Amino acid sequence: MTSVRLPEDIEYRLNALSMETHRTKSFYIIEALRSFLEDAEDAYTALERISRPNRKLTTSAEILARL
Repeated sequence: MTSVRLPEDIEYRLNALSMETHRTKSFYIIEALRSFLEDAEDAYTALERISRPNRKLTTSAEILARL
């Protein structure tokens, strides 16, 4: 279990959205975290891959030729 203190403006917006859509605040928090985590994981994977000294680079022309 994790608890988070939200800034007042975000709490207000989250409450308003929750009431308007009849969904829980937890639903929106989980959805937001899923989206963020996917993006962050992708970014860290990309950074790790481009930092490899023996990486193989592919040009956009090579990619288009494969398609």
